[in-house]
Amino acid sequence: MHNQSKATFKSFSNHSTLDLFTQQYKPESNLLPYDGEVYNYGPIFSIAQSNAFFEKLRQEINWQNDVVKMYGKTIECKRQTAWMGEDYFEYTYSGIVKRAELFTPLITEIKNQIEMVCKQKLNSCLLNLYKDGSEGMSWHSDNEKTMGEEPFIASLSLGAARKFSFKHNDSKQKVDLFLEHGSLIVMQGVTQKHWKHALPTSSKVNSPRINLTFRNFVHL
Repeated sequence: MHNQSKATFKSFSNHSTLDLFTQQYKPESNLLPYDGEVYNYGPIFSIAQSNAFFEKLRQEINWQNDVVKMYGKTIECKRQTAWMGEDYFEYTYSGIVKRAELFTPLITEIKNQIEMVCKQKLNSCLLNLYKDGSEGMSWHSDNEKTMGEEPFIASLSLGAARKFSFKHNDSKQKVDLFLEHGSLIVMQGVTQKHWKHALPTSSKVNSPRINLTFRNFVHL
C-alpha cells in the first residue's frame, strides 16, 4: 500500500476505450462504530485504468487554486480544485460564489461506473489535486444545505495512497484508513452530522493524489 505513494503513473492515452469493470463489488462492513456509515469498496479499477484516469484528469481538468474568505481576508489554498455537474449549479461557500462546469466525457464515464458500484445516482463532483503529502485537508464535515439532510458521498482516490481520518464530534473517537490508488469509499446516512473527516499531511508522501467526490446537489 505504501509503495503506491511513490508510484510513477504512466500515460495510457493510446487506449481507445477505458474498458470499465462491470463486476459486482461488495464493500467492507461499516467502518464507523456508531452515528454514521462509511463503506470502503477498495480498488474498483485496474491499475492500468486508474493510471489512465489519473493522467487524463491532470491534463484535461481546469485546475484552480481554491479561494476562501477567512476573518475578512481572501486566502488562496495550496491544493487545486474543480467543481463539475450535470448542470451549471451555483452555491456560496466561505463568501465565494462557486459555479460548476459541465461534466466532461471522462468524468461522466467514471461517474457511471461509480453509480453502478454503489447503486446511487449522482449529479455533481468536487475534484481535488494534492501535489504531495505537504497538502491536505483539515477537520471538516460536508454538511452544506445544498447536499441535503443526509448526504451520500462517493469518494474516488487516484494516485498516492493517503491516510484518511474520521473524528466523532462528541466522543472524539478516531477511525483511520488508507485510501489506495483506484479505491472508492462511500459516506452516507448521518455521518456528516456526527463525524468530521480530514486528509492529514505527511512528509513521507512525495507524489500527487487526485480525489473525486461525487455527490448530489440539491436546489434550494
